[in-house]
Order: sequence, then C-alpha cells, then structure tokens
Amino acid sequence: MIERIVAQCVKELRQFSRDRLTVALAVLLPLGTLIIFGFAIRLEATDIGVAVQDLDQTPTSRAYIERVFATNQLQPVNWNGEGNPEAVLDASKAKAVLLIPPDFSRRLKSGKIATVQLLVDGTDANNARIIRNSIRQVTNFFTRTTGLASEQAQPIALSARLWFNPGRKESLYVVPGVFAVILAIYPPLLTAIAMVREKEQGTIVQVYASSLSAVEFLLGKGLAYCLVGLGEALAVGIIGVLLFGLRLAGDPTPLLIGTLLFIITSVAYGLLIGTRTATQSAAVQAVATSGFLTSLLLSGFIYPLSNIPFPLSLICNIVPARYYIEITRDAFVRGTGWASVWFVPPALLLLGCFFFAVSFRSIKRMQLPG
Repeated sequence: MIERIVAQCVKELRQFSRDRLTVALAVLLPLGTLIIFGFAIRLEATDIGVAVQDLDQTPTSRAYIERVFATNQLQPVNWNGEGNPEAVLDASKAKAVLLIPPDFSRRLKSGKIATVQLLVDGTDANNARIIRNSIRQVTNFFTRTTGLASEQAQPIALSARLWFNPGRKESLYVVPGVFAVILAIYPPLLTAIAMVREKEQGTIVQVYASSLSAVEFLLGKGLAYCLVGLGEALAVGIIGVLLFGLRLAGDPTPLLIGTLLFIITSVAYGLLIGTRTATQSAAVQAVATSGFLTSLLLSGFIYPLSNIPFPLSLICNIVPARYYIEITRDAFVRGTGWASVWFVPPALLLLGCFFFAVSFRSIKRMQLPG
C-alpha cells in the first residue's frame, strides 16, 4: 500500500513539475500575495486629514495645534479658515475640522473651561472614533504638560504600556495572518486543479479501473501537494523574515506542527473540491469563494472574531485559517507557546479528517468495484 501511495505521489510531482503554469501558480502567486498584503494592508489609520480654524491666534493656540499634529495619525489640511467649516467636510477636503474659539488662551489662563469644537466626518465610523479619541488624548496631554490642568481636576494618572508589540509594528500583526491566507488558498487550489485535470483529460478512468484504491489515490495525490505546500510555507516564511523582519518570539514547535497540520487540512479541502467539481474553472471558483473569502473575512485576519455577528460567527469554527492564525500570531508576536494554542492541532486534525472523509466517499462511489 505504501509503495503505491509513494508511486502515485512521485507521478503527481512529475506532472506538476512539467506544467510551467502550475509551477508559476505555486511559486509566484503566494510570494506576490505576501508582498502585496504585507505592504498594502494597514489596519491602523494614519495621515488623516484635519483642518483647523484658529480664531485665537495666540502662542497658546498655536502650541495646541502643533501638539495635535505631533503624531503621524493626523495631518494638517491646507485651509485658510475662511468660509463654512462644514463645507470642508462636504467637499471631502478633510475628515475633521477643529475650531478654536477666539477666547481660547484667555479662558485657559483664567482657570475657566475653553470649549474647542471638533466636527468629524462620520462616514467611516472607525476613523471617526480614532480622530475623536486622538484629539481628546492630545487635549488632555496638552493641559497637563502646560500646567493648565490642576491636580484636583485630574487626580488619576494613567501609565500604559504595550505588551506584545511595543513598537506598534503592524507587519507583526498582518504578515503572520497573510501566511494563513496564502496556505489556505494555494495548496487547495493546486490540489483541486490536479484532481479536476484527471477528469478533463480522462485519465481518472484509468485510475478507477486500476488496482489503486480510492484511499491510495487520494493519499498519493495529497502527499504530493502537501510537499508543494510545505515548500510554499518555507518560501513565504523566508520572505517574511527578510522583508518584514519577523522573528520567532517563543517555542517554535507549535508553529512547525501547526503548519504541517494546516497544510494537510488545506490539501484535504482541495481534494474535496476536486472530487466535487467537474471543470478547472469551477474548482478555481469554488476555492476562491469558499476558501479565500472565509480565510480573509471569517478567520480573524482583518476583523476580530468577537466582532463577527451571529450566525456568521458559527462559520468561523469550521474555517481552518481561523485556527492557524492563532498559531502564527502567537509564534511571531506573543510567544506564549502551547499554553494558548493547545486547541489548534486537534481542531485542524478534526477538520482535515472530515474533508478527507467526504472526498473519499465521493470518489469511492465513482470508482469501479474491484
């Protein structure tokens, strides 16, 4: 049995290496996806345009404005302060307008409350929240550092520290997630195309009529593309280290074991798609729809799982990338090891066995009785 599985694996790898388009699909697209996603996706908003109307024109108001734009989150928008402030938002010239009253510095120095108005474009609720919180924090910091806030007015001082990613380097969060998306798309895509190609070329009939059993056929083909998937994982891992500066934060064994199980699960899913579709275009569409969209939107890659509403949150439990992302982000960011990701290998193993069982039932029905 093992000899037949290995022979089927070698045969599949030879066919794979002869098809230049498939080899390019296996090598170039994963690396391109990693580079595009790694550099293009930024979850933290920066360079948000804010217009300022300073009616006070004093050193205090100018110092306050300088403090507002001291970070890279907010950027000043060229506006002379004339006209209706709401028109600036209507024309999309800025995402917010900060209005400083003419008695700003005088009221502050006399110990009174100076009201500063902030008009925020609420089209993007996340950006609106970031702008509001940023201006609020800057205002509190400004009043403390300039001595304008009394100790009685601010009795509590908060000292915050970012624990796992103190430099707020977004690539440490995005790129490990991209690893999961890549390995959730391309290994099953290649596997499904290889399965369907057998049907389109008619060679699947020879397999059905041969002494090769359904399990041996699926295992041999799956083993070949597991090796291809491991090569892809190694390639994207090296690129992640070289381009994005990823470093292992703790015990590497969860990453190694989890990667192997995730690739096996992905290939098993590709076998399922390949046995259920009749053309390569249908296989590509099935993997793109069910694999790419779920791994991108329902895995925690972009949106926290807690933010996904019911009943879509139930689908997250059967998305393999949802579990592998836990491993990659722990391996490269948190470094807590098995204590926090112990549940991932059993979940991936269970999903992989389910996908393989469905594939086996599908091809077993088509295979001629021996």
